[in-house]
Amino acid sequence: MRDYFKQYPTKDGFYKEYGGSFIPPDLQVEMDKITNAYHSISKSHNFISELRSIRKHFQGRPTPVYYCQNLSAKYGGRIYLKREDLNHSGAHKLNHCMGEALLAKYLGKKKLIAETGAGQHGVALATAAAYFGLECEIHMGEVDIAKEHPNVVRMKILGATVIPVSHGLKTLKEAVDSAFEAYLKDPVNSIYCIGSVVGPHPFPMMVRDFQRVVGIEAQDQFFEMTGENPDHVVACVGGGSNAMGMFSGFLHLDDVQLHGVEPGGISNKVGDHASTLTYGTPGMIHGFKCYTLQDEKGEPAPVYSVASGLDYPGVGPEHSMLKDLEMVNYGVANDQEAIDAFYELSRLEGIIPALESAHAVAYALKLAKENQQQSILINLSGRGDKDIDFVVEKYGLPD
Repeated sequence: MRDYFKQYPTKDGFYKEYGGSFIPPDLQVEMDKITNAYHSISKSHNFISELRSIRKHFQGRPTPVYYCQNLSAKYGGRIYLKREDLNHSGAHKLNHCMGEALLAKYLGKKKLIAETGAGQHGVALATAAAYFGLECEIHMGEVDIAKEHPNVVRMKILGATVIPVSHGLKTLKEAVDSAFEAYLKDPVNSIYCIGSVVGPHPFPMMVRDFQRVVGIEAQDQFFEMTGENPDHVVACVGGGSNAMGMFSGFLHLDDVQLHGVEPGGISNKVGDHASTLTYGTPGMIHGFKCYTLQDEKGEPAPVYSVASGLDYPGVGPEHSMLKDLEMVNYGVANDQEAIDAFYELSRLEGIIPALESAHAVAYALKLAKENQQQSILINLSGRGDKDIDFVVEKYGLPD
């Protein structure tokens, strides 16, 4: 779509009917300051030069595209991975965390505040805070703290304060609630660095823009490797940051089919999955409009996924628009399919994926069986070190 990134979002932060900023007036004042600063500071030569240097010399970008010879031989098709697991700190999250922290530095902020589910965003933000010499406070549900213990330790080693969240389901939604409350107490000296393309404007735009590097690199690398574009591009979707980053490099190409993969959990009953775009309806959550999973009272419904980073009852407003425009095909992979893919990639390619990324791998393997002559590029958004203890304890090792 021509001029897509100039059209969306609008000045008020809308993607068609989705997005916006529905927050208290005093907080809106702070959001407006962040928006204005982002548009002025992040487009400056000094900011761009510093961020490019950080990406190259600290993060290790560009991350490679890798051809999965063994998976392709077994399942068919030609399967490739964009290796965001090789980005410093082990996931795509550092792409926007370094950008947000750099913006905080230019704004004179002293503290970074955020939520985390699987812990990858928390680790990335703690990494960014250490790099820039800033304080860091991470809010995390107690359920996720238990599941993702290695990442909790990493955050603490990096100097972050981890705040356990004990209300509600004690997972990602509640962590967002808690982080927002903490930010409201001191918006002058702190900045809220949301972990995905969600929340009130300008966060969905900022996170997408900082993550666009993934898709831009991937499109160039794939064409250089093969002389053509991939037939399919696949990425997992919770809030949707890695997917928006990846899709951004291909939205303008009519010959590429984009696939967003949601967590199917253990069934399609309310509370057993987090497939927001598949089963949800438009609604409000955390100060913006998007597809949401709601209970009979119109409140955010309980959600579940084996992958802590995907269990959110909302989704990015841009994903909501892309679904309505039919520019992206959104499907699901359930827990067992993700676990099977987790082990398949590990055993056949020597790459242990994050459980979030394993959902994309699972969906791609089904695509490969159905499209034997086509190429499939998966955004491997993170590595699975954080998940190995949980997976082995709950599912055991395969024969």
